[in-house]
Amino acid sequence: MGKTYERIDGRLRTFIEEQPMFFTATAPLSGDGTVNLSPKGLTGSFAVLDERTVAYLDFAGSTAETIAHLRENGRITLMWCAFQGPPNIVRVHGHGEPVFRDDPRFKDLLEHFPDIDPSLHGLRAIVVVTADLIRDSCGYAVPFMSYDADRDLHGKRFAREDDTSLSEYFKKKEHIERSIDGLPGLPLPLPPTTV
Repeated sequence: MGKTYERIDGRLRTFIEEQPMFFTATAPLSGDGTVNLSPKGLTGSFAVLDERTVAYLDFAGSTAETIAHLRENGRITLMWCAFQGPPNIVRVHGHGEPVFRDDPRFKDLLEHFPDIDPSLHGLRAIVVVTADLIRDSCGYAVPFMSYDADRDLHGKRFAREDDTSLSEYFKKKEHIERSIDGLPGLPLPLPPTTV
């Protein structure tokens, strides 16, 4: 039976921080808009900021749907599954905001991710999520799967980019500057990296 939590602390926080991956779900306000679901990983790219606020690093990718949806309406759900150990699923339903590299808050937020080199991975933004509803459920049907290691391909691919070349790369890709549904996505050119 699922349980509702007032805050992210104790056993719940430990569970979330121990998972090697999580999922984000967002959608535009339009009833016929495209729902987006994305896996997130890389050790050190997620942080609990306080009892109701979490954040994760938004890296270069094939689209910017999450950013576009957050810019339009802020709605987001994060989900963690226990692929090892006792079965559990945790969802944080809330409102999120992409904090871009030229935002005065960016530098302080980045300090919550000491194990990530900001020059790797084409860091675009830090997504900050404030929880409105925190719930868990049984996860009895989630399979056992083992975590071996993070893939190193993303870091290798984007480590060779600088701010200018990364902006050019994004301009050539569909659904970065505008979402699949035409919403404003990642502002280009990217603000320069200042950290």
